Amino acid sequence: MRFALAVEYAGQAFCGFQSQPSGCGVQDALERAVGEIAGHAVTVIAAGRTDAGVHAVSQIVHFETVAQRPESAWIRGVNAHLPAAAAVLWAHAVPEDFHARFAATARHYTYLLLVRAERPALLAGLAGWYHRPLDVSAMDAAANRLLGTHDFSAFRAAECQAKTPVKTLTRINVTQQGPFVRFEFSANAFLHHMVRNIVGALVRVGAGKDNAEWLAGVLAGRDRTRAAPTFAAEGLYLAGADYAARFALPPTVRAVTLPGAVVPK
Repeated sequence: MRFALAVEYAGQAFCGFQSQPSGCGVQDALERAVGEIAGHAVTVIAAGRTDAGVHAVSQIVHFETVAQRPESAWIRGVNAHLPAAAAVLWAHAVPEDFHARFAATARHYTYLLLVRAERPALLAGLAGWYHRPLDVSAMDAAANRLLGTHDFSAFRAAECQAKTPVKTLTRINVTQQGPFVRFEFSANAFLHHMVRNIVGALVRVGAGKDNAEWLAGVLAGRDRTRAAPTFAAEGLYLAGADYAARFALPPTVRAVTLPGAVVPK
């Protein structure tokens, strides 16, 4: 049988999603925990590979098993064997043609940026940080220049293994929420570091160092060296992925909220 799981995890507790020889990846933790319940080794496939320090509120994965277990066992049983920083939210039997990565029709990310002079303590590791005011309207206007199908080579990490840099960005919103700037991204797929590199460029626009025309030129130039540095991983969250209705999955996308996000009274 093939099962899909939705998993949330705190990225600072892992070295990224992908399995590593040291066993420090989210994939390693999931495969160990699911294997304990299945009674045999399993391979876990994810909708997207997040980097070290990047979080997920709805990472969709799938695995295959010969074990006959109730769906509740793949939730409570697996959670009993996972570290505290990761938890299965739901489990659902899926047909053989379901694939967490290749069946996904869209992926969604949120970046939360705390904007204040003082570095965060309560939110350390849970939000990005910028120490000076930002022009959110200018950032949102510039972000619109990235919508659509483009070659995103200028926002692609050197080690990216994607077959093509051409992706379709269907949503990019930049809004102010109290002391936070919230970035929302949706695309058919993302390149390695693409979101963090775009956030870095938009922060540069918000700080008044460049403008929307500069950002459009960076995109058109396809030259990574012309763009801004990669922004911190701490504020990035995988919010979920979309799948065809025929799979009848529980909700696969969740909103990102921050505990302890206090504001002055």
